[in-house]
Amino acid sequence: MQERRRSKRTELQSKLVMKRLDEKGEKEVNIEIRDISKSGVGFTCSEPLSIGAVYESYLTIWTKEVIHAFLQIVRIEMTGKEYLYGASFVGMPEMDASRIEVYQTINDNEA
Repeated sequence: MQERRRSKRTELQSKLVMKRLDEKGEKEVNIEIRDISKSGVGFTCSEPLSIGAVYESYLTIWTKEVIHAFLQIVRIEMTGKEYLYGASFVGMPEMDASRIEVYQTINDNEA
């Protein structure tokens, strides 16, 4: 199968706390990141999230820094008892996207 992603994906062990923006109240859920790129993230979560919805997130990266980002859910797949999601970053500052790209470069050179 031909790769159609615009940005290279890298695995990252981290957690996110997300809040949905278009509903009253806030619900925080933990997720497990499968892969990340400068344009989006793939993750698993036991909670159902809505496709097309935008969630506020706090992403802890490998340097222990926290990136505040907004994610729009673009793909959902059920895998056993968990959901596998694909999300695009919405309005991520170039500086934060560059941090992810730098990590990918370092990770590739070590491999």
